[in-house]
Amino acid sequence: MDRPRYLEQIRKFFRTQQVVATLGPRQCGKTTLAKIYCNAGFSKSHYFDLEDPQDLARLEQPKLALEPLEGLVVIDEIQRIPELFPFLRVLVDQDPKKKFLILGSASRDLIRQSSETLAGRIAYIELPPFSFLETKALQSLWLRGGFPRSFLAESDEDSWTWREFYISTFLERDIPQLGIQIPPVALRRFWSMLAHYHGNIFNASEIGNSFGASHGTMRRYLDLLTGTFMVRQLPPWFENLKKRQVKSPKIYFRDTGLLHSLLGIADFTTLLRHPKLGTSWEGFALEEILRTFEGEAYFWATHSGAELDLLLLQRGRRIGFEIKYADAPRLTKSMRICFESLHLDKLIVVYPGEVDYLLAERIEVKGLAALLQTSHLL
Repeated sequence: MDRPRYLEQIRKFFRTQQVVATLGPRQCGKTTLAKIYCNAGFSKSHYFDLEDPQDLARLEQPKLALEPLEGLVVIDEIQRIPELFPFLRVLVDQDPKKKFLILGSASRDLIRQSSETLAGRIAYIELPPFSFLETKALQSLWLRGGFPRSFLAESDEDSWTWREFYISTFLERDIPQLGIQIPPVALRRFWSMLAHYHGNIFNASEIGNSFGASHGTMRRYLDLLTGTFMVRQLPPWFENLKKRQVKSPKIYFRDTGLLHSLLGIADFTTLLRHPKLGTSWEGFALEEILRTFEGEAYFWATHSGAELDLLLLQRGRRIGFEIKYADAPRLTKSMRICFESLHLDKLIVVYPGEVDYLLAERIEVKGLAALLQTSHLL
C-alpha cells in the first residue's frame, strides 16, 4: 500500500520546511513510505539506515558525509543517533535547497533534541499502522491490528507468531537502543498488566502495589510505552461544574493486535468470548476515529458515573462519541447528562452495526465503518 494520505502530507510539509520527520512504531511502514516518496519525486536521493553498521560508520563524521549530497537525504531510525540534529541544523541553514526526511521509532519527546535544535525548520508526521480506510477489512484489522506483516499474514496463526516476535524484539532490543535500561522481563510484566487496564483509568498506585514497585516507576514505564507509540494516554476534560470529575488519564493500546497477543486472544472466536471484548472494541474504534478526524481528544467522567468515551474539539465545535459493542444502542441517562453538561454540538454513538438511526435531536447511532467514510462530522 502506498498510503497516499501520508505521501501528500510529506509533499505538503516540504513546501515550507527543509526537514520532515516521520515518526511511528517500528515495522509500521515508515521505510516503505519513504522509498515510495523518493522514487516518485526525486531523481537523486540518499538513504542512511542507522541499523546498518556501514551507514553508522559513514555518519561518524556527519558533516563530511552529508554536506556534499544533493537531492533528498533519508535518515532511518534517527533515535539511534540524536546527536545528528545539530549538524542537520547547520546544513539546512547553510543551504536552503537541502531536504532531509528523517524516520524515527520514538516520539519527539523521546528524541528531544529535534524540537530544540531544529525549531522552525522541521515538520512532524505521525505514521500509524494500517487503518480501516486503507484496508476496508474491519474484522481482520480489529483482531490482528494494523502492523503490515501482522495484518497481511496468510493466517491468524502466522499473524500471532509475528506479533509474539515483535513484542520480544521491542522489549529486548528496541528499548535498550533508546538508552533506557529496564529489564525486558519487568517491562513485559508491566505491559501485560496494563492490558487489563485497557479502556480504563490508569491507577499507578494500584498497579505499583501489584507489581511491587513505586507509583513513580509505574508512571515512568507508562510514559515509555506512550513515547514508543504502544499506548495512548487519553487526557481528561474538565468542565466548570459542581460535579467531582475524574482527573487521571484513560489508557488504550494503540494497536489491538498487540493487545490481543498480551491477553492471549489468538482468533476471532476467542475474542468474542473474552471479558475484554467491549473495551477492545472501544479502543479499536477510538483509535480509528482519531486517525480519521482532526481535533483535540479527551474523555470526560464524573465520580457519580456520567462518562463520555471521547470528546473531540474540532474548530470550536464539540463532538462527543460513545462507543458501544451492542446490536442496537439506546439512549441512556449518562448520554443526556454528557450532552447537556458538556454543551455538545453532536453526540455520536458508535457501534459495529450497519444501520444508522437517531436517538434524539443531535444524538445519533452510527456504524463505525460508515462513520469513518464520512467526510465531516456535522
